[in-house]
Amino acid sequence: MVDNIQQLIQEHRQFFHHDHTRGLQFRLEQLEKLKNSIRKYENQVLSALYQDLHKSEFEAYAAEVGFAFNSINFIMKYLKQWMKPQKVKTPIHFAPSKSYIIKEPYGTVLIIGPFNYPFQSLIEPLIGAIAAGNCVVLKPSENAPNVSAVINKIISETFDKQYIRVIEGGRETTSLLIHAPFDHIFFTGSVQVGKIVMEAAAKNLVPVTLELGGKGPAIVDESANLDIAAKRIIWGKFINAGQSCIAPDYVIVHKSVKVKLISKMKKIITNFYGSDVFKSNDYGRIVNERQFDRLTSILGQDKNYIVFGGNSSRSHLYIEPTLLEVKSWDDAAMKEEIFGPILPIMDYNDLDEVIHTVNNHPKPLALYVFTENKNVEKQVLGRISFGGGCVNDTMSHMANLHLPFGGVGNAGFGAYHGKHSFDAFTHRKSILKKSSRIDLGFVFPPYRNKIKILRKIFK
Repeated sequence: MVDNIQQLIQEHRQFFHHDHTRGLQFRLEQLEKLKNSIRKYENQVLSALYQDLHKSEFEAYAAEVGFAFNSINFIMKYLKQWMKPQKVKTPIHFAPSKSYIIKEPYGTVLIIGPFNYPFQSLIEPLIGAIAAGNCVVLKPSENAPNVSAVINKIISETFDKQYIRVIEGGRETTSLLIHAPFDHIFFTGSVQVGKIVMEAAAKNLVPVTLELGGKGPAIVDESANLDIAAKRIIWGKFINAGQSCIAPDYVIVHKSVKVKLISKMKKIITNFYGSDVFKSNDYGRIVNERQFDRLTSILGQDKNYIVFGGNSSRSHLYIEPTLLEVKSWDDAAMKEEIFGPILPIMDYNDLDEVIHTVNNHPKPLALYVFTENKNVEKQVLGRISFGGGCVNDTMSHMANLHLPFGGVGNAGFGAYHGKHSFDAFTHRKSILKKSSRIDLGFVFPPYRNKIKILRKIFK
């Protein structure tokens, strides 16, 4: 628990105002230190991810630890270029002068992480905040306590606490932090909590980046390669036991190929995880009993729609990969973001109907379309608003560091990854520098007939 949040922020501001963080060399050194510390504690991070979420070593390294290494290397490669003042054009009527943009750190920022990717989703924005020259307070998820403890160890052993520190705790601690006057808040989590964070930040006029979620569809049309679609949808849905904000939340498939797609999906699940998924070393677990109960409640209400899976064990926080053939948006699985290993499947006849239906619901964080028809691709990508997505794949867009990752509407706002992480924690300060050797004086009174000249310039 935080005893005195104002004092904590003041300590960070004193460190920041000594200009330690502003230089390129300092930032590169801190990123290198972070990478070395993660490498030192890599096995502990992987072990903690297994303890909290039953993540396999491959999945944990690919989506969490390795992701962080890749991000640090990428940002260190380009940071010098990104930090340079950006020259922009100056209109002739301001001559003689020049204009440019200075990349300035916000100051002291708060980063709040989620439970589903508890390492990567906290460390990734931290990398951007360090690169941009900020001081940082990290709040890991209390629902992934083992990962939180390892992150605390990494940060406390690597950085001066006035520069970067970890604050552990529950809801009360989070509430105290989001009501404090940070210079920026970066939050990853649910839409419901995101609204609370934004409301609290607004009281201090603190800018926020919100990485939220929503019901993201996977649209499969009749031209799609069904073997590819089945494999990539099942992978994207059931990695991390479905606890991914960009997992396909539901499938909407053309009626003519629905039966074939479901049949292929069933086979893929068995190919991935074996005939007894419970025994698979590659399949995760639900984070806690509260989330487990929420998910099994959905299964209970939609039990008549189960076409594959449906088994669970509360004592092991295990829910089998489950496919549902749902009938309407009134079914339990269609009322909220699932965030678990339950995949509802609907069918459609007309693409316009799909576009209309998706657009009548909150904008999703991710959308996936499987098609070999260029017109279908164009229609879906052009007429539906969503954060980001893939054509003929799932999840991959978030791993391309050249692409911004973020939401729109209820899915959040602001973006990060790669240069966009640097931008997320950077104020772009506009500067116009005018010569003091020449003073044309056109804008100064008395104006007399200058309006005629002005009208010619701005006509």
